[in-house]
Amino acid sequence: MLTAYGNIPDGVNAIKRGAFDYLTKGDDNVRIVPVVENALEKARISSRIFQIEDDLPLGGFDAVIGESQTLKSAIKLATRVAGADLSVLLTGETGTGKEVFANAIHQASKRKNKAFMALNCSALGKELLESELFGHVKGSFTGAATDKSGFFEAASGGTLFLDEIGEMSLDLQAKLLRVLETSMYYMVGSTKEKKADVRIIAATNRDLLKESENGGFRLDLYYRLSTFVVELPPLNQRGDDVIILAKYFVKQAANRMSMPLPSLSKSLLGALKRHAWKGNLRELKNVMERALILCDGHEINEDLLPADFHSAEQGAVLVRPNAAVDLASIERDHIVNMLAFTKGNKTKTAEILGIGIATLYRKIQEYAI
Repeated sequence: MLTAYGNIPDGVNAIKRGAFDYLTKGDDNVRIVPVVENALEKARISSRIFQIEDDLPLGGFDAVIGESQTLKSAIKLATRVAGADLSVLLTGETGTGKEVFANAIHQASKRKNKAFMALNCSALGKELLESELFGHVKGSFTGAATDKSGFFEAASGGTLFLDEIGEMSLDLQAKLLRVLETSMYYMVGSTKEKKADVRIIAATNRDLLKESENGGFRLDLYYRLSTFVVELPPLNQRGDDVIILAKYFVKQAANRMSMPLPSLSKSLLGALKRHAWKGNLRELKNVMERALILCDGHEINEDLLPADFHSAEQGAVLVRPNAAVDLASIERDHIVNMLAFTKGNKTKTAEILGIGIATLYRKIQEYAI
């Protein structure tokens, strides 16, 4: 603050109200210029601190983004069970953020200082999944050149998240049930029992009770896992959360790719709210990252949405005849756009997408990109 009528009370008041310094007219540049430079440096440091804080990963239920009542109800249930050290079953559609929820439960539990391990049961075959879970001893099967510990050992004292539990084979379900009942297990090829000190959080997009009636899932395992069930709401039942999440995903991607942060136009916000979001959070994230890459100005407009992104007032998706709107097509388009953005740099593309380079090569081959 610069004034021609300086006095001590006004100076004290100015500093209390946030002024960096209080100067009276007549001071020469020898004093004024350093004060301005120091004020600018303080502003730069403060801005950098805020940026670093924004880049830090959120922990616990702070990582669950949204304000809708349906989401808050799920958070309330999960918070209640977090400290109880019981098995938890997370249900809901694909892409609703089950792993984020599982990690939040872990972070809010007494096991938070131990490991959180996540394993997708649908990504591995029966034999490999058993080895990943329980480990194996040398010579137990072809290629087992050394002893290898499994996820139960790696997560000792912590939490093991089993995603897509409904994809697990029946005989492996029986072995998992024994671990839950006795806290003991055998490594593949071993006759020596080992103790398991882990909390199990399982997730599925299937109706496991109906699966058990049809013989596709063990009923006793279902009751063991479903001590406490938390159902995650789909995105199209979360109201304005779609806007909150869209802004969050754009900010995340802009920081990760060192791009300017654009605003979202009113027409875009309206289109996002009307869309059905069959792919839930995963689809929204892909759509917003794609729009950010295509944005040349200071605002993301509706015309940057995918060509087949059309919606009706009732929330049903309208598409051109024969237009592909399945999640695999959206993922393929997103990878293509990222490769174009990085000018074909696969290492950079994998880094931006948050996946391993081997996974990227596999998807390139799978989608014939």
